[in-house]
Amino acid sequence: MIKIILFVSLLFSSLVFATAQPEDNVTTVFIDNNVQLLSEENIEKQLLEKDKLDEELKENNIWSKIYSNYHTYKELGKQNETLDNQFQILDNKYKRTKYEEKAFEEIKNKKSILVGKLQLLKEYETDPFKKFLTPPAIDNIPDVGNPFAIISALSYQEKLNSEHQEYDDRSLSIQNVVKKLKKKRAILHKLLLNDANNTEYSAELLDTQEQIKTFTPVVEIFKTTQNVYMKKIDEIKLKLQSDIKKEIGKIISIGMIILFFILFILLVKYLVRRYMSDNDRFYTINKALNITFFTLLIFTLLFAYIENVSYLVTILGFASAGIAIAMKDWFMSLMGWLVIIIGGAIHVGDRVKFVRDGVEYVGDIVDISLLRMTLQEDITLTTYMTNRRAGRIIFIPNNFIFTDMIANYAHAGLKTVWDGIDFMVTFDSNIGKATSIAKEVTKKYSKGYTDITRKQLNKLRRQYSMKNTNVEPRIFSFIEPYGMKISAWYHTNAYATLTLRSTISAEIIERIQKEDDIFLAFPTQSIYIDKNAPKPPLDPEEVVVPSKELK
Repeated sequence: MIKIILFVSLLFSSLVFATAQPEDNVTTVFIDNNVQLLSEENIEKQLLEKDKLDEELKENNIWSKIYSNYHTYKELGKQNETLDNQFQILDNKYKRTKYEEKAFEEIKNKKSILVGKLQLLKEYETDPFKKFLTPPAIDNIPDVGNPFAIISALSYQEKLNSEHQEYDDRSLSIQNVVKKLKKKRAILHKLLLNDANNTEYSAELLDTQEQIKTFTPVVEIFKTTQNVYMKKIDEIKLKLQSDIKKEIGKIISIGMIILFFILFILLVKYLVRRYMSDNDRFYTINKALNITFFTLLIFTLLFAYIENVSYLVTILGFASAGIAIAMKDWFMSLMGWLVIIIGGAIHVGDRVKFVRDGVEYVGDIVDISLLRMTLQEDITLTTYMTNRRAGRIIFIPNNFIFTDMIANYAHAGLKTVWDGIDFMVTFDSNIGKATSIAKEVTKKYSKGYTDITRKQLNKLRRQYSMKNTNVEPRIFSFIEPYGMKISAWYHTNAYATLTLRSTISAEIIERIQKEDDIFLAFPTQSIYIDKNAPKPPLDPEEVVVPSKELK
C-alpha cells in the first residue's frame, strides 16, 4: 500500500512538473500606493506605449534574444535538477513495481531530451553576454618603417575607429534596452495600480524586473571595458601618428638629399655641355653621371630603410654562388662593361667590326649600357662585298669582348684607316708609269687624311710601342698569271672608305686610258661560231707511235 502511494505521488509530481513552470525565486512586485489611479483614456495611452515598447524590444534586439536563450537555459536546468532527484529516488530502489518501472523509463526519456536541449544552449550556461562584452582584439599593429607602411598605418587607424564605433554602438544599444525596460516597468506599475489582480501584468512585470536585474551589471561592465578599450585605442593611435610623422620627416629628408643629387648632376651636365665641344666625350660623361646618380640613389635608400645591412650582406653572400651560376652571362656582361669603360678599348661613336659565327658586322657604336653595346651598321666594304645589307641595329653583349674578335677603326681618336685599290696591267705595259699614276692619284686625294693620321700616331707613340709610323701612300707591284698587279694603299676616313675608293678608282682608270703604253690586263676568252676551233700543234716528242703486235 505504501509503495502504491509513493508511486502515485511521484507520477503526480512529474505530470505537474511537465505542465507547469516552476515558481522558485519569484520576485515580489511592489506597487507605489502614492501613484494616482489612471483614467480610461490614460490606460489606453499606457497600453499603446507599452505595445510600442514591446515592438521596439523585439525588433532587431540581440540582447532580448540572448536573454531569452539564457532564461530558457536556466529553466531547463531547474527541470533537469528535478528529474535528477526523481531519477535518483527510483534508481536507488531495490525492487521497482511495474508502474514505477514505467515512470522510471519516462523520466529517463525526458532527461535525455533535456540534456540535448541543454547541450544546444551550452554557451549560455555561465556568461551569455561575454562574446558581446569582449571588445575587438587589437593585434597586428603595423610598424611604420617605410613609406608604404604609412598607408597601412592610416588604414589600421580607420579600422580601429570602425571597431571602436561598433563597440560604442553595442554599448548604446544595451543602455537603450535598459531604458526601455525601465520605462515598461513604470507603465506596468501604473497598470497594476488600476488592476492589481491582473496576472498577465504581474507576470510581465516580474519578467521585466528580471531582465533589468540581468542587464544592469552588463551595462556597468560595458562602461568599464569601454573606458579601458578607448584608452588602449588612443594610445595606439598616438603611437601610429608619431611613427607616421617621423616617417614623413624621414621621407622629406631623403627627398631633399635626392633632390640635391639631381640638381647637382643637372648642373654638372649643363657645364659639361656648355664648355665641351666633343659630343663623344659628353656622351660618356653623361652616361657616367647617370650611373653615379642611380648608384647614390640605391645606396641612400638602402642605408635609410634597411636597419641591418650586415644581415643583407650575409644573405647575399650565401646566395651569390647560386646567383653567379644562374646569371653567369649577366655577370660577365657587367665585367665586360667595366673593362670597356675603365680600359677605354671602345667608346660611343667608334667604328668597329664584330665577327660572330663567321659573319662580319661593321658599324658605329651608338650606346654602351651595363649589359650590351648597340651597333648601327653602315655601308662599308664589308656590306658591299659580303653582307649586301646595311642599316641594321646590332646588339652586342658586353661579355663578347672576352671571347670574340672586335676591331676598332677609331681607337684613341684615330679616325683613319688604310684602304687599298688593286688593278692589273699587261706585262708589256709601262709598269713604272702605271705605279707613278697610282701614287700621284692616291697622294692627291688622301693628303688631308695622311696629315691627320701623322698627328694622331705621334700622340699614340706615347702610349703604345709603334715601330712603323709611315703614313704616306704605298704602291706595290706583283706578278700575277694575267699580268702585273698594282696595289695602291692610302689613308682614308674610317667612316667613309667607299667614297674615297670610288673617287680614286675613277681617276686612276681615266689617267691610264690616256696613256698609249699602259694596257689593263684581264682574263680573256674566244668564241668560234660556224667553224672548229684551231687545235694547237703537237710536240713531236709528245707523239706516241703505237707498236705492232708480235705474232
